[in-house]
Amino acid sequence: MKHAAKIVQNTVVQLIVVSDQQGIAWAEETYGGVWIETWPNGGTRKNYAGIGYTYDVTRNAFIPLKPYPSWVLVESTCQWDSPVPMPKPGKWYWDEDTEEWVEV
Repeated sequence: MKHAAKIVQNTVVQLIVVSDQQGIAWAEETYGGVWIETWPNGGTRKNYAGIGYTYDVTRNAFIPLKPYPSWVLVESTCQWDSPVPMPKPGKWYWDEDTEEWVEV
């Protein structure tokens, strides 16, 4: 099985699962647009695509939505990370106003 993401203006707008590479070509012919293969384990594109994710051509990676303005992109994983590490153990939530983790 192959998984593919339809990309419009570098944004994932649709996901499909097809039997093989010919299925991706079929999706391009049937639905139009650009379709890029994605893997459930992230594969060579760092992350499995999701609706609203950005496809970064330079990094050849799917990047999830940025959860908070203060968070930074980790280049090696193309995941967002808080500017302050989460304390452990316990349950925490991020407070963007103070840019701190707050214990629940």
